[in-house]
Amino acid sequence: MNIRVLIVDDQPMYRAGMSAILGGSDGITVVGEASDGEEAIARNRVLNPDVVLMDVRMPRMNGIDATRKLTRPSGAANVPRVIMLTTFDIDEYVYAALEAGASGFLLKDADVQELTSAVSVVARGDSLLSPRVTRRLIENFVASRPAGLQSLTVFNNLTDREREVFLLIATGRSNAEIGRELFMAEQTAKSHVSRILSKLQLRDRIHAVMLAYETGLVTPGSPS
Repeated sequence: MNIRVLIVDDQPMYRAGMSAILGGSDGITVVGEASDGEEAIARNRVLNPDVVLMDVRMPRMNGIDATRKLTRPSGAANVPRVIMLTTFDIDEYVYAALEAGASGFLLKDADVQELTSAVSVVARGDSLLSPRVTRRLIENFVASRPAGLQSLTVFNNLTDREREVFLLIATGRSNAEIGRELFMAEQTAKSHVSRILSKLQLRDRIHAVMLAYETGLVTPGSPS
């Protein structure tokens, strides 16, 4: 599989460095660059990247607004997976980026192995953050903002078994752990997870965890 990558950052030197690193990696092709969110959206339509590496703070349109447009497109526009680039481990924009549709975040000083691994992980449809790290991150933000819960009716199409699996996803269980707790094969657990994400129209496990908190199904401080 050749992964097509679009690099979005307002610093030309940083884009050039990222392009050189990724361009020399097997299975990854940098198809283009953009200097802000508006240009990223326009280039996405033409270049059809699989993964977009997106800076948060940029002129004209920031990375969060651009991510929201890229991951919720109208018509037949390409829907890439987005990795947000941030300077700090957990800065004030990370939750907003995940909420906008990003599949994870990466520090801008990540080394070559971390960078290429992140692109590969996200390209195959997995979340860049582990479920438990995601949970801690989301708890911090949910606990600090007023409750605006979604209705539990979003889960109406799930079977009883799928609801059990969803709750385990939301509390940070891996497929293997779900299988052990529910006495099923890991591959069966994986199939349940894929079906749940499809039914709920969620991009990945990160957004499943977010939905669990936003509906009140899981609350900050609840048992793992």
